[in-house]
Amino acid sequence: MSVLKKNILANYVGSLWTAAMSLICVPFYIHFVGIEAYGLIGIFAALLSVLSLLDMGLSATLNREMARLAVQDGKAQEMRDLIRTLEILYWAAGLIVSAAVILSCRFIAYDWVNVKNLSPRTVQNAVMIMGLAVAFQWPISLYSGGLMGLQRQVLLNGINVLVATFRGLGAVLILWLVSPTIEVFLSWQIVINGVHIGLVAFSLWRSLPCAEELPRFRRELLRSIWRFAAGVTGITMLATLLMQLDKIILSHMLSLETFGYYTLAGVAAMTLYRFVSPVFQATYPRLTSLFALNAPGEVTRLYHESAQLVSLLLAPVAVVVALFSKQIMLLWTQNTATAEHTHRLVGILVIGNTLHGLMNMPYALQLAAGWTRLALIMNLVSVVLLIPLMVVFTKWYGAVGAASIWVILNCGYFLFGPPIMHRRLLPAEKWRWYCADVMRPILGATIVGLVAYRFVSLEGLGPQRQCIVLGGIWAMTIGAAASLAPDLRRVLGKVLASYSSEQKRLRQEAS
Repeated sequence: MSVLKKNILANYVGSLWTAAMSLICVPFYIHFVGIEAYGLIGIFAALLSVLSLLDMGLSATLNREMARLAVQDGKAQEMRDLIRTLEILYWAAGLIVSAAVILSCRFIAYDWVNVKNLSPRTVQNAVMIMGLAVAFQWPISLYSGGLMGLQRQVLLNGINVLVATFRGLGAVLILWLVSPTIEVFLSWQIVINGVHIGLVAFSLWRSLPCAEELPRFRRELLRSIWRFAAGVTGITMLATLLMQLDKIILSHMLSLETFGYYTLAGVAAMTLYRFVSPVFQATYPRLTSLFALNAPGEVTRLYHESAQLVSLLLAPVAVVVALFSKQIMLLWTQNTATAEHTHRLVGILVIGNTLHGLMNMPYALQLAAGWTRLALIMNLVSVVLLIPLMVVFTKWYGAVGAASIWVILNCGYFLFGPPIMHRRLLPAEKWRWYCADVMRPILGATIVGLVAYRFVSLEGLGPQRQCIVLGGIWAMTIGAAASLAPDLRRVLGKVLASYSSEQKRLRQEAS
C-alpha cells in the first residue's frame, strides 16, 4: 500500500474515531451540565477557532515546507531550524492569547452572553479556565502540520485517537464521579491538552532527519516563507470568521439556551468535514511534492481522483443526514424536544457544509502551487457580505435565518471560485471537475436518497432497526455515487486486478 493510501486510511480512522467520541459523549455532557452550560462549551469551541486567526499561517506553511524540503537533498538542518523558529513564535503568541482571554472573562460573563440559570460568576470562572486551556491547545496545530508535511500521518492519527478517547470518556467520568459542572469539564481540557501537545511535539522532533548542529532560531527563514504565510494567514483569518462569525453574533442575539441548540446542530453538521479533511490532509502535501518535482501529469491525475473521492465520501452522508435529520437527531440525543429544535438547522447547515467541503481539493491545489490570492479575495468578499446578512436574517428568521446564510455564501464559492482557479492552474480541467468529479456522484446519491425518503418510513421502528435502515440507505447512496465516478472506478479496477493477480501468484507458488 502506498504512503498516500496509508495516510488517507489513517486520517479516516483518526477523524471518524474523534467524531465518534464527540457524538457519543456530547449527550452525556448535556445530561450532566445542562443545555445552557453546553452553550459555554460551544463558545469555547468558537473561541478556539477565532483565536486561530493569530496562527499567522504558520501551521499550513510548515506543512507545505516540510513536504517540499523532504524531497530535496541536504535540507535536514533547514527543516530543524524552521521548526525551532516557528515554534518560538507560536508559543509566544499562545501565551499572549491566553492572557487576553483571561483578562476579558468579566466582560464576556456580564456583558456579552445572555444567561438564565447560570450565574455570571460561573460563566466568568469558566472563561478564565478557557484561557488556560487555550495556552496548551494553541501550539498543537503547528506540530501536527509538521507531521502531516512529513507524511507521518499514521503516527499523528494514532496520537489523536488516543487523546480523543481520553478527552471524551475522561470528561464523562469526571463529570459523573467528581462534579457535574462546566468548570470541571474545562479543567479536564487543560490536562488533556498538555498531554496532547507533549506527544505531538516529541513525535515531530523524532521524525526529522538528523543534522550536525542543534536547531536554532533563524530570522532569514521567515523572510523566505513570509509571502506564502501571509497569504495563508489572510485566508485562515477570513475562513475562520466565516465559520465562526455566526456563532459570535448568535451568542449575543439569541438566548444561551437557543444558542446551545444551534451549537448542537453545528456539531452534527460539522461531522461532514470528518469525511473530507482526511483526503485533504493526505493529498495536500503530496500535491506540494509533485509541484516541487514538476510533474503536471501526476498533479492532474491525483487532483481528479481526490476530488471524486471527496464527492463519493461526502455526498452520501450529506444526503442521508439532510433528509433524515429529525430521526438522526432523535436517535443521537434521545430527546424529542432537542430533536425538534435542531433538525431543521442540521438540514440547512449540512447543505452549506457540503458545498464548502467540495471546495477542499481546489483549495489544496492552490496551496500546493503556492497561490493564495484567489482564496483570500473570495473569503474577504464573503466576510463583507456575511456580517450584515447574518444580523438581518437572524432578526427576521432567528437561528434558521442565520444557518441559511451559510448556504448562500457557499453557493457563491461553488459557482465563481473553480472557474477562476482552473483557468490559471489546470486550464483544461474545469468542466471535468464540475461534471465528472462533483455533479455526477452527487446526482446519483441524491436520486437514491430522495427515493428512499419518499418510500421508506422509520415510524414505529426501534432505534436499532432505524440505524440498520439508515445504514442501508447510506450504502445505496454510496453505490450510486461510486457508479458515476469514472476515475474511482478505474482505480478500483486496478486494485481488484492487482489483488486477483497476487492471489493467482500465491496459488501457483503454493502448488
